[in-house]
Amino acid sequence: MGNFVQQISDRISIIASDRLWLEDAAIQQTKTTAALAGMQRVVGLPDLHPGRGYPVGAAFFSTGRLYPALVGNDIGCGMALWQTDILAGKAKLDKIDKQIGNLDDVIDEEEWAALERIDPSWPARMDALSAALAAAGLDLAPLRSLGTIGRGNHFAELQVMDAVEDEEALGRTALTRKCLQLLVHSGSRGLGQMILRAHVDVHSHAGLVDGSAEALAYLREHDAALQYAEVNRSLIAARIFQRLRCEAVRVLDVHHNTVTPACIDGQAGWLHRKGATPSDQGLVMLPGSRDDYSYLIEPVLSAGELSLHSLAHGAGRKWQRTDCKGRLDKLATPAQLSRTSMGGRVICNDRALIYEEAPQAYKNVDSVLGSLVGAGLAKVVSRSKPVLTYKTRGECC
Repeated sequence: MGNFVQQISDRISIIASDRLWLEDAAIQQTKTTAALAGMQRVVGLPDLHPGRGYPVGAAFFSTGRLYPALVGNDIGCGMALWQTDILAGKAKLDKIDKQIGNLDDVIDEEEWAALERIDPSWPARMDALSAALAAAGLDLAPLRSLGTIGRGNHFAELQVMDAVEDEEALGRTALTRKCLQLLVHSGSRGLGQMILRAHVDVHSHAGLVDGSAEALAYLREHDAALQYAEVNRSLIAARIFQRLRCEAVRVLDVHHNTVTPACIDGQAGWLHRKGATPSDQGLVMLPGSRDDYSYLIEPVLSAGELSLHSLAHGAGRKWQRTDCKGRLDKLATPAQLSRTSMGGRVICNDRALIYEEAPQAYKNVDSVLGSLVGAGLAKVVSRSKPVLTYKTRGECC
């Protein structure tokens, strides 16, 4: 296990093999974060990469103070997985592409009516979310964006399982190799940005004293944003299922941008996750790039404190977004990037974004997975490959 845990200091550890490439800027950001008041431990995960001042792909445990800036501007961003009844062997990409249509548009009255006919619980769920936002003193305007994916690394992806490592663990889920799964990666959209911006404008990056009125107010907003993000992923999926005329069962839904109370090494404090999947909530997904595999993994609970009860949330970037087009535009066209070596398709009609999210901009997911497994943090349950990935219909290239 020692080869997969790099001890940077008494407060900082990195879960990564000696061969896994990590940017110096990301390591430096872990050191900056470890120096914050009350910070007890920082754990970088194998998908660690630099963020806006603080690293992404990391978990942070503090006492006496919590830090909204470590959660970031997409509070509640996470991933949810559904098992559909679409037979993988009969899936026609041209037809599915056409049926899905445009998911960038907000939901209009006609579509709401169609969704409610399929699931009559939607009005009550929306009322509950509106009440949660209002109770936290938040603007209700972001409700209009519900059911949309957003930009950046967010996506909705139909996948097919092509390998199983643990039949027993898989058997405890609703997953099957015969039919397609849907993985949705999205968060709280503009709501999280609004919450963080308002906080930083008043408190900068100093953090909030545990139990203070300001900390309690932020936590109410944070929890409302988590609820928003979960509803958003469910609505994205519901829109897709309604258009594909299929049935589906949700298998998991986890947030990877959060701050929650925790007890670590006998100390009570606050566990922040920024691009880090919880390892104490059951099975989780580890997705690769649009031209790479995704893995369903089972956390090893006994090893939880080693990684602050957190796992990698994806492959992790290896190129800055601003560098991608210059590196790739002479090697591949947007049309070429919309087809994968695995026979899949990428819907991303935004010339800048399709380069920013190109497979080459990400680490190989197997290298990230290998570090998690090597450190004794997780076991592989199954592997899936992408069939169709929706990013945005966007503006035509």
